[in-house]
Amino acid sequence: MHTRAPVVVGRDEELRVLERALADAAVRRGRAVFLVGEPGIGKTRLARFAAGAAFERGMRVLRGRSSTIGPIVPFRPLAEALMSLLRARDSPDLRELGPYQPALGRLVPEWGTDERRQPHSVVVLAEAVLRLLTVVGRKQPCLVVLEDLHDVDAETLAVVDYLVDNLDDVPAVLLVTTRADPGPTLDVVRLAAQREAGVLLELGRLDESQVRRMVGTCLEVDASEVPDAVAARMWADSAGNPFVVEEMLHGLVNSGLLVRGPGGWQVLGELRIDVPSALVRSIAHRTDRLGPQGREVLSVAAVLGHRFPLSVLRAVTGLDDRSLLSHLHAGVAAQLVTPDEPVPDWYAFRHPLTAEALLAQLPPTRRAELSRRTADAVQELHPGLPGEWCALVASLRLDAGETAEAGALLAEAGRRALADGAAGSAVRLLDHAHRLLASQVDVSVRADVLDSLLPALAEAGQFERAFALVDAVAELSAAGLSRVRRAELHTKFAQVANTAGRWADSTAHVETARALLGPDADDEHTARLDAVAALMTLYSDVPDRVASAEFLARRAADAAKRVPLPEVGCETWQLLGVLARERDLAEAAECFRLAREMAEEHGLPIQGLYATSRQAGLDWLADGTSIELVEAREEALRIGAISVAYNVDSILGLDAVLRGQYAAAADKLAGTVADTRRLQLKHLTLYGLMAQATAAAHQGRRAEMEAAIEAFEAMGGVGSQERPLCYGLARAFCALLEEDRAAAGHDLARALAYEAEAPTVYHLSGRHGLLLLLDALSGALDLDTYRSVTRSAAAGMRWNRVFAQFALAVLLSREGLEAEAVQAMRAARDAASLYPMAKHLGLRLVAEAAVIDGWGEPVSWLRTAEEYFHQAGQPAVASACRGLLRQVGASVPQRRTGSDQVPRELRALGVTVREFEVFRLLAGRLGNKAIATRLHISPRTVEKHVASLITKTAQPDRESLSSFAASLGPADRP
Repeated sequence: MHTRAPVVVGRDEELRVLERALADAAVRRGRAVFLVGEPGIGKTRLARFAAGAAFERGMRVLRGRSSTIGPIVPFRPLAEALMSLLRARDSPDLRELGPYQPALGRLVPEWGTDERRQPHSVVVLAEAVLRLLTVVGRKQPCLVVLEDLHDVDAETLAVVDYLVDNLDDVPAVLLVTTRADPGPTLDVVRLAAQREAGVLLELGRLDESQVRRMVGTCLEVDASEVPDAVAARMWADSAGNPFVVEEMLHGLVNSGLLVRGPGGWQVLGELRIDVPSALVRSIAHRTDRLGPQGREVLSVAAVLGHRFPLSVLRAVTGLDDRSLLSHLHAGVAAQLVTPDEPVPDWYAFRHPLTAEALLAQLPPTRRAELSRRTADAVQELHPGLPGEWCALVASLRLDAGETAEAGALLAEAGRRALADGAAGSAVRLLDHAHRLLASQVDVSVRADVLDSLLPALAEAGQFERAFALVDAVAELSAAGLSRVRRAELHTKFAQVANTAGRWADSTAHVETARALLGPDADDEHTARLDAVAALMTLYSDVPDRVASAEFLARRAADAAKRVPLPEVGCETWQLLGVLARERDLAEAAECFRLAREMAEEHGLPIQGLYATSRQAGLDWLADGTSIELVEAREEALRIGAISVAYNVDSILGLDAVLRGQYAAAADKLAGTVADTRRLQLKHLTLYGLMAQATAAAHQGRRAEMEAAIEAFEAMGGVGSQERPLCYGLARAFCALLEEDRAAAGHDLARALAYEAEAPTVYHLSGRHGLLLLLDALSGALDLDTYRSVTRSAAAGMRWNRVFAQFALAVLLSREGLEAEAVQAMRAARDAASLYPMAKHLGLRLVAEAAVIDGWGEPVSWLRTAEEYFHQAGQPAVASACRGLLRQVGASVPQRRTGSDQVPRELRALGVTVREFEVFRLLAGRLGNKAIATRLHISPRTVEKHVASLITKTAQPDRESLSSFAASLGPADRP
C-alpha cells in the first residue's frame, strides 16, 4: 500500500482536454493548455499524466519548473525543459534554425556560437524556441511542460505568451501549471484563454464522494470499503485538496491510527488531526523519523529551494557521500524527496509545499544560520557565482540578515540579466538591490546600482520610473558622491531620455553632466557624453543640427580612440558614416572602414557586422549593386545577428521593387514584414511597409499603396525617417503613373516637409532625383541652380542619378546645348538600366519636353515608353505616349484590340479601351479639359466618350458614372 493515489480522481474533463491536445499536436495543430489552481490541487499530477500519455504516443516530453523558493532566475524553466534535448540520441540539427540558433545559447550554452554573443530580444528568443519546437516536431511531436509559473520571471512569461499565440501550425503542446494567485502569470493565462489562444482548466477542489474514492485508490480498496470516520475526517480536514488528503492519510497510516486487518482497514483509537497545521505536522513527523542528521539535510535542502545539489549539501552538513546518500534515500522512502532525473546528483522535493513546510519549522535564528552557512558553501564551490548561483546566494545572504552583501549580489545578478537581454528580471533584481542599499554608507556602491538600474528601466520601457530616480542622485550627492560620478549618472539619464525620444530632457542632463565634469574632463567621460549628445542633437530642434551632431560624433570618436573605448568608437564612426552619405560617399565609406577595423581589433563581431552591412548599403545606394548586401546577410545569419539580417532583407526587398521584380519583392517583403512585426522590430517593420507601399505605387495600384501607408502610420510611422519615402518614392510615382503631375508635385512637397521635421538618413525621397526632373520640366529649375544642388553625393546615388541626368538633359537642351543634352540622356539611360520603370517614366517625361523644344529623339523615346507601359498595364501613361506621338504626326500603335486591359464587367457592356482610359480618370472627378490633357486628346472627344459610357453602363448622369468608376477602382483587373 502507498499513500499516493495511483490514478487521477475527479478530473475526467481535464483528462479529455489533454488527450485531445496531444492528438492534435500529432497533426500539426499545436495548442496551449493552462492548469490553474491552489497549491496541492493536482496540477503536477495532471502534468505527470500528460507526460505519460505523450510518451505512450511516441512524443518527446520537455519539462521545466520555476523555482517557488529562493531567487527567480531568468528563463530557468525553459532552460531546464530544453536541456533534455542535449541528452537525446537524436538531438535536433540546430543548423536548420539559421540565425536563431545563437539566441538559444541564452538557455543552453552548448547551443551558442563561438562568436561573442549578440544580446537578442526576448521576442527573438521566443521565436527561436518556436522554431526549435518545429524542427524537433518533424520527427516527434513535443509536449512542453512548464510547472509552477506563478512566480516566474517576466522574460519566461513573455516567451510563454509569444508561444501561446504562435503554436497553430507547430506539432507541439505547451502545458503550463500555475497557482490561481493574482499576478502577471494569471493575467497572461486568462487573456490567452479569452482570445482563444489556449485552453484554461481551473482545477476545483474534490467533492466528498471524490475524496472518498481517492482515499480508496490510495488504500487499494473500493471506495465503499473506506471507513466512514476516515472518509468524513479526510473530507472535513482537507477541504477537498488532493495533496492534503495524501499527506493526512500518510500520517494516519504511519502513526498506526489506520491499519489493515483481516476485515479491511480500521481505525485504532481517536482520529486526531489538527487543521490547518496538519500538513506541517505531518511533514515534521516524517522528518523527525529521519533522525537529527536527516532532518538537518532536508532543512539545508529546503533553504536551497525546490531543487538542490548533493555538492552543496555535502559542504554544509559535512557528511560523507555514503552518509548523505543514506539520508536522502530515507527521504525518498518517506516520499519527501525524489531524484531530479534530468540532472545527475540533483534531488528535488516531491512537492513545493514540502519545502515550505520544512522552512516553517525552522526558528528564524536557525534559518538565518543555515542560510549563511549555505551561502558560504556555494561561494566556495562556485567562485564568481556563475549563472543562477549569484541570485541564489543573494537570497541566502538576505535570509541570513546580511543586507549589504545581498544587495551587492542582487545588483550583480541584475547586471548579468541586463547583459543577457532579460530586462524585466534585471529591473526587479536591481530595484531590490537599490532599496536594500538605500541606507548603506558606501555611496559608490549605491551609485553603481543606480548606474545599472537606469538602462535596465529604459530597456524595459519603464521611462517614468527611470526619471523618478533623479532625486536619488541628489541624495547621493548630499551623502558625498563625487562630481565625476554624478556626471556619469546624468549621462545615463541622458541616454534613457534619448531612448524615450525626450530630447529636451536629454539636453538638460547633458548640460548638467558637462557642468559637473568641468572644462578639464578626461576623454573617457567626454567620449561617452559626446556620443549621447550627438544622437540627441540630430533629433532635436536646434540650428544646423546635422552639422552639430557630426561635430560631437567626431569628437567622441577621437576621444574613444585615445582612451580607448572601442564600442563607443564603433558606434560613433558608423553615425559619422551615415551622416556623410549625403555629401561624400567616399568619406562615408572611410567611416565605415574605420568602424570595421576597430571592431576587428577589439573583438566586437556584431559592431563589425553592422559596419559591414552599412557599407554594403552604401554600395547599393551608390551603384545599385546588391552583392555585398547578400554577403552581409549570410554573415548575419551565420552569427545569429537577427536584426542585421532582417535589415538587409528589407533593403533587398526595396531593391527588387526598384528593379521592377515585383513578384520577388512581394514574397520577400511579405515575409520580412510578418517576421519583424512578430519580433517587435518596429523600425524594420516600418521600412518593410514603406517598401510595400512603393511596390504598389510603382505598379499603379493606388488602393494597395494607400493600405500599406495606412498600416505604416497606424504602427507609429509618423515622424519616422521612412515617412518621406512614403510620399516621394511611393505616392509621387503612383500619381505620375496616373498622369497627375500636380499631385506628384504635392506629394514631393510633403516628402520634403517631413524631411525637415525629422532629418533622414535615407536620400531617395525625391529631393536629389525626381524633384529635379519635375522642376526642370516646369521651368522652376535653371542650370546654375541644378549644378549647385547636385554637388551633394546624394544626387550621385544611382536611383537619384537616373532622374538627375534626365533633368540635366532638359536643362541643357534649353540652353541650346543639344549634344550635351543627348549625352546626358545616354547617361540617364545607362544609370536606369537596372530600373525599368524609372527609365521609361523618364523617357515619357523628357520626350514631352523634347517635342516642345525640338531636340533629341522624342518619337523613339515615346514608342519605347509606350510599349513598356502598355505591357505593364499602365494605360494612362501609355495613352499619354500615344497622344504625344499623334501630336508630332508619328504613327501610333493600335492598341484597341488589347481589350484585356478592360475589366470583364465593362468589356461585357461594350466599353472600349479608349473609353476605359477615360473611365479610370473619371474616378478622380476630373473635368473634360483635365482628362483631355492627361490623354492628349480634345475635350470634345472626352465628352463623346463620357456620353457613350453613361449609355453603356446605364448610369443616370456623369456624377453617378464617376462614383461607379471610383467604386470599381483601377486595380480591379480581369
